[in-house]
Amino acid sequence: MKDIGTQLYLVSPLDVGGEFPRRLERALTAGEGLVTAFQYRVKGIDQHEAARLAEPLQKICADCEVAFIVNDSVSLARRIGADGVHLGQRDDPARDARDELGPTAQIGVTCHASRHLAMEAGEAGADYVAFGAFFPSTTKDTVQDRGEAERPTPELIEWWTNLFEIPAVVIGGITPDNCAPLVRAGADFLAVSGGVWAGDEVAAVQAFGEAIEKSGPGRDSK
Repeated sequence: MKDIGTQLYLVSPLDVGGEFPRRLERALTAGEGLVTAFQYRVKGIDQHEAARLAEPLQKICADCEVAFIVNDSVSLARRIGADGVHLGQRDDPARDARDELGPTAQIGVTCHASRHLAMEAGEAGADYVAFGAFFPSTTKDTVQDRGEAERPTPELIEWWTNLFEIPAVVIGGITPDNCAPLVRAGADFLAVSGGVWAGDEVAAVQAFGEAIEKSGPGRDSK
């Protein structure tokens, strides 16, 4: 994953069969130089099926020089030779994932709105920390949407990027219309799912590119 300006980190919908490989290819082609990572997120299927569905998507990402990151499962990431894994707070610790996947794997950790969790993740060797959900999300049920935790603010991103070199990913209901404060705060990556896949993926990626350009260079401006 690159850390130049604010870029897009696409997160898959749960249904990655059918037309989705072609949609992914169109999105990555439209986002050349803007989309630098893709998170493979599937639920409720066995690992054999998950690996089968991942194969064409992983090839598309490799052809486009986009990092292929597996959500939650270190064992699946190892099995398919993914570029990395994204871990939630209930998943394997970052240090254990590093031991399993090796020194070149990209390891990200969900930190919600917590400075403490982010600093812990950095100390454990995470390659990026993910804050969110910033806005109500239709992609997944979040503790913020259930009223169980505070929602992060752009000030959290500004604090992090002023103090630490580890890239900050922001996630949760992000669209071209609401991303500007996060870009200005210095977010390295906008992680988006419904904001791209809920409609025309090419138009959405292009709209994100325009919104990022209008908002400024992100961390580079600091």
